[in-house]
Amino acid sequence: MVAGRIKGFYATFEHLIHEMAKFGLIGAVAFVLTAVLNNAFHFGLNFGPLTSFGVATIIAAVASYFANRHWTWAHKADDGIRRGLPLFMALSAVGLAISEAPVGVSEYLLGFHSPLAFNISSTLIGTALGTVWRFWSFRRWVFHRDAEPARTEEAAREALV
Repeated sequence: MVAGRIKGFYATFEHLIHEMAKFGLIGAVAFVLTAVLNNAFHFGLNFGPLTSFGVATIIAAVASYFANRHWTWAHKADDGIRRGLPLFMALSAVGLAISEAPVGVSEYLLGFHSPLAFNISSTLIGTALGTVWRFWSFRRWVFHRDAEPARTEEAAREALV
């Protein structure tokens, strides 16, 4: 009985589950990229905490746009890079602001300046909050339309008649 309900749940949400899994995998890669660049910029190049996290996040966001466009939401209609990338980046900027909030609170309000506090506030808390925003907003506004189903040869012939 439980197995049947699980199968039914999975069948109902299969498409969404697959999108979330793909988005999550791309997000994991972007997470690692952000963490490496964030620490390299902050501790290696002495960028400020918000600047280092912001630049690292922007680089990872551009990479994730192309990965999501060609894998996660490949089944969605492609509005083209001229519309898709600017919208993706604008929504990513909102996600960045959401992600930066815990960094600002930790660094400037609470006065926590250790590498551990910085990584917890930016890489863990900030990234988690930003990820929820990004998945919802990208799916809603960037990759929102289903692509037209491919026509069979028979349907294409009938369309010509």
